[in-house]
Amino acid sequence: MCCSLPLEDVVYCVFAKAAGHTNKVQAVATDVERPVATQTAAGKKPGAPPGTPLVTPQELPSRPRRNRRSPTIRGAISETHISPANLILPVFVHDGEKNLPIASMPGVDRLGWRHGLLESVAEARSVGVNSVVLFPKTPEHLKTPTGEEAFNPDGLVQRSIRLLKDTFPDLEIYTDVALDPYNSDGHDGIVRDDGVIMNDETVEFLCRQAVSQAQAGADCVSPSDMMDGRVGAIRAALDSEGFTNVSIMAYTAKYASAYYGPFRDALASAPQAAGGSRVIPRDKKTYQQDPGNYREALREAMADEAEGADIMMVKPGLPYLDIIRLLRDNTSLPVAAYHVSGEYAMLKAAAERGFLDEEAAGGGGGGGVAGLHAACNQSYLALRAAKPAAGTI
Repeated sequence: MCCSLPLEDVVYCVFAKAAGHTNKVQAVATDVERPVATQTAAGKKPGAPPGTPLVTPQELPSRPRRNRRSPTIRGAISETHISPANLILPVFVHDGEKNLPIASMPGVDRLGWRHGLLESVAEARSVGVNSVVLFPKTPEHLKTPTGEEAFNPDGLVQRSIRLLKDTFPDLEIYTDVALDPYNSDGHDGIVRDDGVIMNDETVEFLCRQAVSQAQAGADCVSPSDMMDGRVGAIRAALDSEGFTNVSIMAYTAKYASAYYGPFRDALASAPQAAGGSRVIPRDKKTYQQDPGNYREALREAMADEAEGADIMMVKPGLPYLDIIRLLRDNTSLPVAAYHVSGEYAMLKAAAERGFLDEEAAGGGGGGGVAGLHAACNQSYLALRAAKPAAGTI
């Protein structure tokens, strides 16, 4: 999540002169923050609740709470700032006219590519978010076991890119490079009959997909497939076609996760049941990273950097803050984080049941991720995070 939290209530100290203790002051506390001015207005000291103990102030050379005493001082010394420039808005598009709600992601729609998409992007730009990433809901009849629709020059993503660039020439457009939206088996790569996800054959089609997106006008292609060697192959394919200025944001540390469930609902891209003699893996654990592995992210990061990645992505974001920090400390490349569909859905579900204040809780992800120096935050809450009413930006 990428928007800032409202300022938390903090305990503040006031001082009172104790009866019988001339020239000595006692520290008392309340649990409601009050303007600093009330502590000195007209020379009066605020009262304390009955029963507050009278104590001699501690002799502390350092009191960290002095730097938290007011919104002004907290804002002045804040180490983390989230601006609209840090946010990437994910958008789902479909080949239709009307926007279609996604049941597992309240407040998020599959956007009609001709109108709803333009309206959503215009709204994002109005609050300073000028980066979007496109995810297509491919019609079922266009899906195949090899996913050739991914590089159809007149495919849904390609048409959407051209429309967006014609309407908003300076918009930064990221694309997803993977076969799962186009693959009838629901996997990021081509599935062999015995259930093996074919690596090098998949990479060939990923290269064609990335080039097709660049030809349509994409600014940055984002391979999320987790095939070995795909970053270097895509870089070579782009360069050979003259797209040396098209960036690659590699999903460097993409962990196998149940948090992707609502996303797969949105695109109808979950692994499918096997039929006949074919074996189709029920999950993506042979290519996405093991959640139990920490150091493996370094191996992926070194490979992606050597192969020409421009940005590294960690997905999901909040469960893997340690990996964001790890990559940040071990690469000179920018590190991005994806606040994924399951994280969004959990927040929405808790808010709907009254377990959480959505406005107050919605920004924890952005602050936490930015605090670990993620350069970009990809989040379904990007619009709200960018609006001043949602918090300090």
